[in-house]
Amino acid sequence: MSTRAPAPVDRAQSVVAFGGGHGLAASLQALRLLVADLVVDDLTAVVTVADNGGSSGRLRSEFGVLPPGDLRMALAALCGEHQWGDTWARVLQHRFAGHGEMNGHVIGNLLIVGLWEQLGDPVAALDWVGRLLGTSGRVLPMALDPLDITAAVRGVDAGAPASLTTVRGQVEVATTQGQIVSIALDPPDPRPCPEALVAVTEADWVVLGPGSWFTSVMPHVMVPALRTALVGTDARVVVVLNLVDEVGETFGFGPRDHLAALMEHAPDLRVHTVLADRACVGDGLADLEEAVASYGARLHLADVATAGDSQHHDPQRLAAAYAEIMAAG
Repeated sequence: MSTRAPAPVDRAQSVVAFGGGHGLAASLQALRLLVADLVVDDLTAVVTVADNGGSSGRLRSEFGVLPPGDLRMALAALCGEHQWGDTWARVLQHRFAGHGEMNGHVIGNLLIVGLWEQLGDPVAALDWVGRLLGTSGRVLPMALDPLDITAAVRGVDAGAPASLTTVRGQVEVATTQGQIVSIALDPPDPRPCPEALVAVTEADWVVLGPGSWFTSVMPHVMVPALRTALVGTDARVVVVLNLVDEVGETFGFGPRDHLAALMEHAPDLRVHTVLADRACVGDGLADLEEAVASYGARLHLADVATAGDSQHHDPQRLAAAYAEIMAAG
C-alpha cells in the first residue's frame, strides 16, 4: 500500500476517472470543466477494453487489437472548447453511412487503429490523438489485452429459472434478459496498462462511474493489478451512482443495488464518497444512507441529472458536485 499522504485540498487536484461509453464521457466533460477552472490540474481516463459490438467489435476481430470505441469517446469528451478542438472532436466521432464495408465504422476508431499499427504502442498512439485534439487530459486503456466479459445470469432458462447461465461478451451481458449474479473477465489476469497503475498511485481522487454498471464500471475492479492499485492508493475514491436502471444488465436496480453490486465484487475497495442524484434517490434515501455508512463512506446528494431528462448526467451539474466533494476533502 502507498504511504503517500493525501494531498491538501487547497491546490489543484489530480484525478483518475474510470469507466467507458457515455457515462464516462459525461464524467470527463465535467472534469474537463474543472481543469479549465484550475480545480483539477492532472486528469487521466482509464477506459474499458471489452467492447465486442459495432465498429469496435469488427476492428477488434479483424486486426486483433483493443476495441477503440470507448477510448475514442473518452478522447472526444476531453476536447477543449476552442473551435478547432470541437471540429476535430466531431470528425473523430463521425460514423460512415452507405451500404458497403465502411458502413458503421467511425473515423476515430480507424485513426486509432491506424496509429496502433504505425507505432506498435497503444498508449503512444492514444497520446498522439490526444495532442491532435488538444485534450484536457490523458486517455489510457484498462488493460493491454482485449477482454471478454462473462456473466453468471439467473433466469435465462425459462424451464429452470433458478439456474445460472454463463453469458459471454459485453454486448450480450449488457442486453441479457436475466438477472446478473456476478461477472468475470477472460483472460482473468490481463496485462495491465503500466501508466494507468502509476496514475492511480499518484492520484488525489479516483472516480468510478457513472456508466453501464456491469460492463463499463465494474470490470475495472476485476483486473487484478488494477484492483491492487485501487485498493492500495491513498486517493479518495468517489463512486458516482447511475440515475436509473438499464434494461438488461441492471433492470430493477435502485441506487443501493448499484452500490451493493460493486462492493460484492470488490469488498476491499475503500470508498470515500458516494455521489447520487437527489431526485433519483427519492424514497430510497434512508436505505442508501444506511448502505453508504456500512461501507464507511460519505453520501453526497446533488442535482446532477440533466434538466428535463432524468436518464443522463449534466456535465456542468456534475462538475459542480465534483468541486464540492473535493472542497470538502
